[in-house]
Amino acid sequence: MTLFSLILLAALLPSSARSEHVDMGIINGTEAKPHSRPYMVSVQNEKGHTCGGFLVSDRFVMTAAHCWNQGEKLKVVLRVHNLSKTKLHLTVAVKFYHIYPMYDSDTSLNDIMLLQLNKAVKKSKEINWISIPTKDKDVKAKMVCSIAGWGKQKMNGKLSDGLMETDVTIIDKNACQKYWNKNYSTSRMVCAGGVGGFCRGDSGGPLVCKGTAVGIISFTDVKGCNTGKPNVYTKISTFLPWIKAILGSTA
Repeated sequence: MTLFSLILLAALLPSSARSEHVDMGIINGTEAKPHSRPYMVSVQNEKGHTCGGFLVSDRFVMTAAHCWNQGEKLKVVLRVHNLSKTKLHLTVAVKFYHIYPMYDSDTSLNDIMLLQLNKAVKKSKEINWISIPTKDKDVKAKMVCSIAGWGKQKMNGKLSDGLMETDVTIIDKNACQKYWNKNYSTSRMVCAGGVGGFCRGDSGGPLVCKGTAVGIISFTDVKGCNTGKPNVYTKISTFLPWIKAILGSTA
C-alpha cells in the first residue's frame, strides 16, 4: 500500500479510527477452553469491548496504544471467557494510562501502552499474568505461536462472544519489510501469517510464543482481515527499559 493510499484512507475514516489498525478478531480460529488463558482481559469503554489486553503484573495490563483515545475512560474486565456472562466478570477501573512517549498514531510505530489498575488483583485459576521477554532479541522466523481475542471473524461481522484462539507462524523480518515497506520497523515490530489471523476487536492482545508474550496485536491490511498480507505486532522486547521503569514505579 502506498503512502498516498494510507493518507487518503485516513482522511476518509472517522477521527476515532486509525489508518491501518481500525480496532482489529480471530480468523479461522476455535473457541478457547474457558480460562485457559487467565492473562487475557477485555479492555472496554462506555460502549463495551473495544480491545484485548493481557496482565503482566498484579497492577498492570499491556495493550496497544491505539486502543485509547485521549479523554476516554477505559475499564479492564478480568475473569472473562464469554463476554455476555457478566456475573462471572471482575471489572477494574484504570488509574493511569502509560502510553509510550514516542508512539506515532500515523505510522503505528511504538504501539504499546500500559494500563495501571486502580487496585491490585489476586492470582486465581481465572486470573494470572503472563511473562514477557527478559532481554531484547528477535522472534525467530518459522516459530509457531498463538493469538486470542473476542474480535470479529470478518470485517463486517459481530464480536465473538467466547474467547477465540488460533496459531500463527512468525515471518522473517526482512520479508515483512518487503510486504509493508516504510510502514514496518524490523527492530520494533514482528509479523506473522498462516491460515489464522486477527481482525477488528483484537488489537492489544498478546502474540504468545512458548508461553511468553512477545508481541502486541497492532495492525493488518485495511482492505480486509484475511487478504494474505501478514499481520503486524509490536515487538515487546524493544521496550523493556521503559516497561521496567513503569512497572517499577509502583513497586
